[in-house]
Amino acid sequence: MGSPMLYLASKAIISAILIAAASEVAKRYPGFGALIASLPVVSVLGMIWLWHDRPDATNMAAHAQATFWFVLPSLPMFLLIPGLLRHGVGFWPALAAGCGLTILLYFAMVFALQRLDIAL
Repeated sequence: MGSPMLYLASKAIISAILIAAASEVAKRYPGFGALIASLPVVSVLGMIWLWHDRPDATNMAAHAQATFWFVLPSLPMFLLIPGLLRHGVGFWPALAAGCGLTILLYFAMVFALQRLDIAL
């Protein structure tokens, strides 16, 4: 790809198509849509784009390891949101609570990893 803007636009379009496809499938088949959404597509695409822009094994290894550590604190959100929804909490407040919990857990993860001398 010649121009940086065309490259950036291509990355955005490919990423958007995958997200849109997952949400469209989920309308009809929630479980299958969840499976698609749970695939590490964003992480894999991010690694592909990063490798294209900066093919550095050390940098890629650090990125992949940090991604692992940041996935863990995001997982409870996927239990909190359905729990709140099933107890009558509206979608937007449940989503906000899930995001808030994730942010708190991200800070806790960064703190814990620093104390364990694990670099992000």
